[in-house]
Amino acid sequence: MAKKVLVSDNLSQVGVDVLRRAGLEVTVQTGLAPAELIDTIGEYDGLVIRSATRVTAELIAAASRLKVVGRAGIGLDNVDITAASQKGIVVMNAPDGNATTAAEHAIAMMLALARNIPLACQSMKAGKWEKKRFIGRELTGKTFGVIGIGRIGGIAASRAQGLKMKTIAYDPHMPREMAEKIGVELVSLEELAKNADCISVHVPLTQETRHLLSDQFFSWMKSDAMLIDCARGGICDEEALYRALVEGKIAAAALDVFAIEPTSLDNCPLLGLDNFICTPHLGASTSEAQESVALIIAEQVADYLLKGAITNAVNVPSVTDEVLAQVGPYIHLGEMLGCLHMQLARGGVDEVSIEYSGEFAELNTSPVTVAFLKGLFTPILKDAVNYVNAPLIARERGIRVIESKSEKSDDFVNTLSIRVRTDSGENILVGTVFGRREPRLVRFNTFRLEALPVGPMLLVCNRNVPGVIGALGTTLGEAGVNISRMTVGREEESNQNIILLSTDALVSRELLARVEQLDNVTSARVLDLTAVTTQEKMS
Repeated sequence: MAKKVLVSDNLSQVGVDVLRRAGLEVTVQTGLAPAELIDTIGEYDGLVIRSATRVTAELIAAASRLKVVGRAGIGLDNVDITAASQKGIVVMNAPDGNATTAAEHAIAMMLALARNIPLACQSMKAGKWEKKRFIGRELTGKTFGVIGIGRIGGIAASRAQGLKMKTIAYDPHMPREMAEKIGVELVSLEELAKNADCISVHVPLTQETRHLLSDQFFSWMKSDAMLIDCARGGICDEEALYRALVEGKIAAAALDVFAIEPTSLDNCPLLGLDNFICTPHLGASTSEAQESVALIIAEQVADYLLKGAITNAVNVPSVTDEVLAQVGPYIHLGEMLGCLHMQLARGGVDEVSIEYSGEFAELNTSPVTVAFLKGLFTPILKDAVNYVNAPLIARERGIRVIESKSEKSDDFVNTLSIRVRTDSGENILVGTVFGRREPRLVRFNTFRLEALPVGPMLLVCNRNVPGVIGALGTTLGEAGVNISRMTVGREEESNQNIILLSTDALVSRELLARVEQLDNVTSARVLDLTAVTTQEKMS
């Protein structure tokens, strides 16, 4: 019996043709209500989506035959990856299929702002001829500032260089020499805001980047500067941007993405401003990009359903059952330690040293290394990184990865010790697995502890004196944040402690500031491991 695939969002015909030529039975049924999708999903082995379909835990529970979800594009905010993983459903995306298109859209927005094209067109269609009103500006010789110099940001920078613009970038995770290779100068966020004539945003939405473009940021910008955001809604504080445009703190802005989508004048007063232009999330919407992502995801879904081959999976490494049985829990541990390392790191990562100790000496540990690299890039690249492209991203960023093995493990049967060096210092994390599947962080630099690194967390460094834990608990409790788990690590020589707390919700920036002000607290940092999925055997 042929395996069945449901295409529930608009997909380029080339993708549908690939699935059918592979011998799969394909049903194209778009616009289904959630209840209708739940009623029908039980008969399908594969589901191909774009951004409209929401793959919820409820939908996954009803998907009795489903083996794979394929997203024709990069973003997976509409997929409950944890629920899919727990049921053994592979989740795939096409992270590179629309990079050029997204970068070109940002450049198009910049040109439209610089030459007042939307307003001038609107004026002419109203029967006017207002040449003096729409005097524009040249871009040659101006400074193009990029926030996030990854794949899309790099392409946008190269296009700006083609316009003879100077390019600068803010990216705290990119090694300086790698940026210099593409002719981009790395600067601080404040320096970029103060010096750029046009600023383009190319980062994912994370705890770190939410409302990165704030009142403070706009106060740094030149009064004649322009802002472009074609990345993700929520990175720009839209209320702050409105104030900046109305008060003349910046000259103009263009958004392709919004905190609420679809958006309208009712919930976004920016749409009523003459110095603001917008598009309805068109960054990836070209015929070439849609054909590219459709072709990529169709081939991936067909290969998995018919051959078991896994490509661009975000929740499972491509390994045999035998290897998975041997190192499966350490794959999860490696991804956890990678996610922690990037959130603890200061500056761009230069080198990673991974030491496998104990019984690892006889095992295939390469999937663990790949999982670590995926975890390392997840906080900064989100859905753009997976088990396939993580090593490539490391090479592109000039990160040296060193692996070693030792039969000796002092405290545990097996340990995974990872040192990450940046241009600002280094951190060491050591982990192990208790029993069969219980990952633990057992060392953070010189501090020894036994912590389960999952979900929202708070890392507090403090002096080893009475009262700190009590004050910390009171402060979080007053803010309505529940502590679900707490581990304390001590460094005797320095009389310093670290306290690692698991919380039911992410600690806000305001609450973090209150924690940092507590007596005998030397520093505090919010950590988020919710993006690290539970590794279960994929069937």
